[in-house]
Amino acid sequence: MTDPTERRLLTPEEYRAAQDSPEFVELKKRFRSFAFPMTVAFLAWYLLYVLLSTYAVDFMSTKVFGDVNVGILLGLAQFVTTFVITHLYVAHANRRTDPIADEMRERLEAHDFAPGHTGTDTTRGATRG
Repeated sequence: MTDPTERRLLTPEEYRAAQDSPEFVELKKRFRSFAFPMTVAFLAWYLLYVLLSTYAVDFMSTKVFGDVNVGILLGLAQFVTTFVITHLYVAHANRRTDPIADEMRERLEAHDFAPGHTGTDTTRGATRG
C-alpha cells in the first residue's frame, strides 16, 4: 500500500475506469452470489421463527428439558446463525473477493486506470496487463 503522504488523489475518470473494468464486474458478481442468497435464507429463517412464535404457540412452548422450550432454543439459534453467517462471509471474502479487491486497490494506487496509462508501474518496475 502506498504511504498516505505520497498519494495523489484519483480522478473521477480513474474511478469510472475501475468501475467499468472486468475485474470489478467479477468482484460484484462474486459478492452478490454470496450476499443475496444468504440474505434471503436468513430472512426466511427469521420470518419462520416469527411466524412460529405467533401462530404455533403450542409447538414453541413444547418443553425440551427443564424450563427450556422449543421457542427458546430456536431464539438462541438465531444468534448462532448470525455468527455462522459471519464466519461463512469472512471465509468467502478471504478466498473469493479480497484478492480481486486488493489487486484493484493496488492498481488504483498506481493509477493504472488513468486515461492514457500504458500499464507500466514505474514505482515497482512491474508491468500490468
